[in-house]
Amino acid sequence: DDTIERRRGAKIQAKGIYRDPVRSSQSHFVKASGLRWLSLMLLTPIPWAKRVWALPFLTALAPSERYYEGRMRKHKKLTDWARQMLFQVRRWLPGRQLVVVADASFAVIELLWQMTRLANPICIITRFRLDAALYEPAPPRTEGQKGRPRKKGSRLPTLEKVLEDERTGWKLVTIPDWYGEGLRKVEIVSATAVWYHNGMPPLPIRWVLVRDPKGRFKPQALLCTDLTVKPEQILKWFILRWRVEITFHEVRTHLGVETQRQWSHLSIARTTPALLGLFSLVTLLAHTHARRNKLPVRQAAWYTKPLPTFSDALAIVRQELWQHLYFQPSHFRGDVRYIPVKSLECLRNAVCYTV
Repeated sequence: DDTIERRRGAKIQAKGIYRDPVRSSQSHFVKASGLRWLSLMLLTPIPWAKRVWALPFLTALAPSERYYEGRMRKHKKLTDWARQMLFQVRRWLPGRQLVVVADASFAVIELLWQMTRLANPICIITRFRLDAALYEPAPPRTEGQKGRPRKKGSRLPTLEKVLEDERTGWKLVTIPDWYGEGLRKVEIVSATAVWYHNGMPPLPIRWVLVRDPKGRFKPQALLCTDLTVKPEQILKWFILRWRVEITFHEVRTHLGVETQRQWSHLSIARTTPALLGLFSLVTLLAHTHARRNKLPVRQAAWYTKPLPTFSDALAIVRQELWQHLYFQPSHFRGDVRYIPVKSLECLRNAVCYTV
């Protein structure tokens, strides 16, 4: 997913004007000045947190088109950066099955088609348009048939019509973790088709249409480039994508993203990716501690927290580092000052939980 790092300043060359996804809505458009970052994250279960976290491992700056005006380099779209980053991950892991979950911004035929043409294809799951043009697969070419091979078959109804059709066979499924709310029952319907647009290659996809029997959210559609994946699995994988937004929130709250004051190009290109990578590093260090001891969970009078969060993981990592580096007792007896253990713990917590 991509995120906007809100920055101002005339010397920040790569900044642009983008739509603010947090403050904007369907009826209200808000612009934001800043840097656009595209980040790839590993969605993995964290045993001591008992939930899936998104751990950043590759982040790239995706400047706006205005940044490239008067430069020798050609402007690269967000999908171009995504393609380059996914190719890099495939080079790192040539034999591993990769499943990429993305938002509707990456539902682009050319990008998805290129991922399916690899020797070991990358499975991509994104949101899908309800009005997309869908077709049946091209019929087999008959012997002696003239002309170019057909790219698609007969036109299929759009997902809007499938949604309105009373004959659509909906299936009721139970999702174990619906955006952190627990069990949730939804209705789905799925089929395979060819997504085609003039000038683009035909893309075989599996689409999944989701609606809420209680009508709490609008019907939405998903697509998957792997036709063999079951619809329930596609929906479960896509729901995990919301953890990416939580990671963006955590690095802003606890690791200082959007508080930097540097303006040179090299420092900008280094700092934010390093802070996003620090989120993953802190998680791994906290996981090492959790193997030996239980992670402490800080409580408040107005909030009971049953499981550790990233703030607890960051605090325990700070404590481990500072305890060995700066909190060792002095070898000289005259330098030692005894204080109560509870007072020491209060001071240590105050330092470790400082934002």
